[in-house]
Amino acid sequence: MFLAMKELMHSKMRFLMIVIIFVLIAWLVFILSGLGNGLSTLAASTFKNMKADYVVFEQGSQSSMSKSLLSEHLVAEAERLQNVRAASPMGSTMATALKGQSTKNEDKVDIAIIGINPGSFLEPAIVEGKGLSSGHPTDVIANVTMKDDGFRLGDTFQLDGSTESLTIIGFVENQTYNHVAVVFTPMAEWRKITFAAPGSDKGVADPVNAIMLQGKDIDPSTINSKLSSTDTVTRAAAVQGMPGYKEENGSIMMMLAFLLAISAFVLGVFFYVITMQKTSQFGIMKAIGASSGFLSKAIISQVFVLSLTSIVVGILLTYGTAAIMPKGMPFKLDTGLVVNYSVILLIIAVLSSLVSVRKIMKIDPLKALGRVE
Repeated sequence: MFLAMKELMHSKMRFLMIVIIFVLIAWLVFILSGLGNGLSTLAASTFKNMKADYVVFEQGSQSSMSKSLLSEHLVAEAERLQNVRAASPMGSTMATALKGQSTKNEDKVDIAIIGINPGSFLEPAIVEGKGLSSGHPTDVIANVTMKDDGFRLGDTFQLDGSTESLTIIGFVENQTYNHVAVVFTPMAEWRKITFAAPGSDKGVADPVNAIMLQGKDIDPSTINSKLSSTDTVTRAAAVQGMPGYKEENGSIMMMLAFLLAISAFVLGVFFYVITMQKTSQFGIMKAIGASSGFLSKAIISQVFVLSLTSIVVGILLTYGTAAIMPKGMPFKLDTGLVVNYSVILLIIAVLSSLVSVRKIMKIDPLKALGRVE
């Protein structure tokens, strides 16, 4: 470490250039991870935050709410099955809320209407106002982001293309679906909105899109055999089945993978070139007794110090960037993700230095000394 630090202090500009490049790479990695996490949260936070372990869909629906249609009567049957602690129906549909009586496009807000039974385990915690009530089907609770669009507690809004009007009686946090704010309604009101057109319920009695289950060690195959024409999956699989979710996250992960691969190549080339420039010095040190292991440790120590410094600076820049980003930007930094990518970047940097270490191992002191000018 002593040798590594002495060289870092002696050749400040050379190593500063490496630090700047690594800082930019780390900064971009963290920005992309935050963007990916933000988009993922915006697309499926309602599913991710619900207190359910498994989801029952219609058979052949490919774990998609929009393709599934079941009867609520299956809920009572599901609750009697082994390891099922509780079951509750859920429905989803996309709609457009109108501010006041306006019909202007700029006063229209896209929302996702989620139908649940009031008081069930699917109802999220209220941060302002009060919860749902079966006796007041048009009273709803909405995600707090609707405040940014001008909606307030007690406001009544109409749905575009519908005669239904809903009144906001409470607000909740972190409830988005398909990249829009969620509005929770009692199941009866959700059915009136979703199946307003005659025959749209396909003749299913008390239709719902899915049945959410609570319980550990539930066997999906047992559920499917007991409930006819159903397909039971984990909550994580249900999230993956959301339209576009898997493709969206796959694109972000592919960009991150390419960025990490490029960073490994760039850093490896930098340290290899620097090692080649110091071949004669390493030869002299070997000639006076320095072992290959000692010199290798010096290189790895340099890489470790430079990488750790760059990653810390990259993290600080990322949090600074997050602080000035527009409020509507789908960007969410997760401490766990930041730590994970920091460790990955550090490992990549250290591994990229092994090419230089291998070069040091092969240096012949006599040949190296012959190159000294």
